Amino acid sequence: MKYRHRVLILLFFLSIITYLDRVCISVAGPRMQSELGISPQMWGWVVGAFTLSYAIFEIPAGAMGDRLGARAILMRIVIWWSLFTSLTGMVSGFAMLLLVRFMFGAGEAGAYPNSASVVSRWFPLKERATAQSVVWMASRLGGAISPLLVVPIQQVYGWRASFLAFGVIGVIWAIVWYWWYRDTPKQQPNISDKELSEIGETSQNVAHGLPWGEALRSWNLWKIMLMYHTYCWGSYFYLSWLHTYLQKGRGLTENEMKYLSSLPFIAGACGNLFGGWLSDRLVQKHGLKFGRRALGVTGLALSAVMMLLAAMTGSKYMAVFFLTLGYGCMDCMLPASWAICMDVGKKYAGTVGGTMNMAGQVGSFASSVIFGYLVVWFNNNYNAPLYPMAFLLFVSAIFFWRIDPTEPLIRETA
Repeated sequence: MKYRHRVLILLFFLSIITYLDRVCISVAGPRMQSELGISPQMWGWVVGAFTLSYAIFEIPAGAMGDRLGARAILMRIVIWWSLFTSLTGMVSGFAMLLLVRFMFGAGEAGAYPNSASVVSRWFPLKERATAQSVVWMASRLGGAISPLLVVPIQQVYGWRASFLAFGVIGVIWAIVWYWWYRDTPKQQPNISDKELSEIGETSQNVAHGLPWGEALRSWNLWKIMLMYHTYCWGSYFYLSWLHTYLQKGRGLTENEMKYLSSLPFIAGACGNLFGGWLSDRLVQKHGLKFGRRALGVTGLALSAVMMLLAAMTGSKYMAVFFLTLGYGCMDCMLPASWAICMDVGKKYAGTVGGTMNMAGQVGSFASSVIFGYLVVWFNNNYNAPLYPMAFLLFVSAIFFWRIDPTEPLIRETA
């Protein structure tokens, strides 16, 4: 097996663990709201606290990976968030839960920008979207597995035990990562000259700080940020409110939710794998611009349609069906969007990925908080927030079509 594929296996498991820990609170949400006396508005702030700190620290954590290498930074990130995952199971009230989730988000910030930085150093251009598709497919598998693990643990031991158990897994990954991984292919013992040639020299550059003055004058960067910001309004629903929506908004039992809530994440995993593969194939046949744009626009537009249909149907099972299709379509664009960060950022891929994700998490924060208020304002109607989220997914598709992946962010890196 090639060394870069072993690196990808480690990133695969990192992404699974990331989403196990993220989705755990969404699955446990109905029980936590009941035990701790948390209203829909308050719950919006709980799930939003994570995204707020995540957004604040995304750029610094991504830039640190570009400068110092992902080996040390990812180890720090995973140990930090694992600690606060476990501490989530020890909270006794709303205020403490807010603080712990805020610190959890601060610790996890930079995980995916640093993964993008790893891919940019270890994979040639023609393989990057495919590599990213594997990383994001794993995240959805983590989301699919989470309710299958969390609900049985909750039913036997209570919701607190699930957070304590999941915190241990990340620490094990961090130890293995730091022991084996090296920041550039040339530093990896026993890697062959043939594989080094396949990866290419430009993938192994180390950045020393993004020239922000020039970067912020790039309209291309702003389009990337706006695209991801509006996309995350719809995407974060699946991570924050889906399980509460299915139980309280659609009337699914806890056992029904355990299985049916996994379906969107399974579709998302398939969408990621297919989308990354297709984007790289389209790039080879039709060029970089069309290969990235076509997939992103189509996936986002179709996901918007599916979310509208989910809000309009009277059947709880059809709602699950439409949301499942929507997440699969939406996730087809995800590898292409992160590949664009590498296309335009080059040696600053981690920083650009962090900037994009920072803008996205601002949307996630707003979406998660506003969702709870809209539910109450519309007389406990959990479908009402889906309409504005669908509209913003359409807006995201428009921005995606305007992005030019052939335009480097900093000209001297071209």
